[in-house]
Amino acid sequence: MVPEPDPSPPLPSEVSGYRIVPISLPPLPTYPVSATHYLYLRPHEPKLPTPAAARSLFLVNVPFDSTEFHLKRLLSVQLGLPSGRIEEVLLEESKRIIEGPETPVVNSQEEKKGRKRKRSSDRVAIEELDGTALPATWDRELRTNGQTAIVVFVDRLSLEAAYKAAKKVQRCGTIPIWGDGMEGNFPSLGIARYVKHSRLQYPNRDQVLEAVNLYMTEFAAREAAQVRLQAQKRQIPDEDGFITVTRGGRTGPAKQDAAQELALTQKKKQKGLEDFYRFQTREKKKATAMELMRKFEGDKEKPE
Repeated sequence: MVPEPDPSPPLPSEVSGYRIVPISLPPLPTYPVSATHYLYLRPHEPKLPTPAAARSLFLVNVPFDSTEFHLKRLLSVQLGLPSGRIEEVLLEESKRIIEGPETPVVNSQEEKKGRKRKRSSDRVAIEELDGTALPATWDRELRTNGQTAIVVFVDRLSLEAAYKAAKKVQRCGTIPIWGDGMEGNFPSLGIARYVKHSRLQYPNRDQVLEAVNLYMTEFAAREAAQVRLQAQKRQIPDEDGFITVTRGGRTGPAKQDAAQELALTQKKKQKGLEDFYRFQTREKKKATAMELMRKFEGDKEKPE
């Protein structure tokens, strides 16, 4: 009589402070077998606290085809909660590239001391060039295994409700199906994905021309914005009173009248600064005494 194998140990509800949420991945045309994927989540606790950290969940090991809509549906409708309680979802690439580093929380006094200036149109023109590219060759973005995401809820109560509902998934034994109710809303995977990728690698002439023209327009705007910013740095001193030395230097006046006007303006600016330093006062007194001695010697040599 063959002994029966020992049943597998029950799945723990938490690991290292992360709550485990099993989800069922539906079969694909190229792999017609369903699989169980494990998502790990906990309240978001960044090193630098942010205003939205208290109402955010930190997710680890999101599925490879995760999108904002998939995670919103999973943490709301598929957990038995009302939709519309999630403000935004920041996937790993969007956190690092699109949104940039998180802004730390500062108190009102620090905010008054270091109030940020509004971004000028020149800086916006420089940043817009980064978003200009050729037509995409993939119809859908996929992710590597083990990536993270941050889900921001509208309030703290919505966060706590989703966190409690995630704990009931194992207890009830009903595993949510990944992407349930969203069939047909996203491009297909498998062979169809690569067939479309092969076709998108050769866009038509009009699409390429439009992308190139847009890029060159943004590039020209960026160069003009950089020139204006460099010229502004040469005119505005920094906090210590120094003028930033930039490439290009000063440009001389084209006409003699402009040169004379520039010299007169510079002379007016320097007026009143002759006695600013002590050595200037000494030099001025010395020059005055030498002039008086010269005049005295000249007067003595005059015939009577």
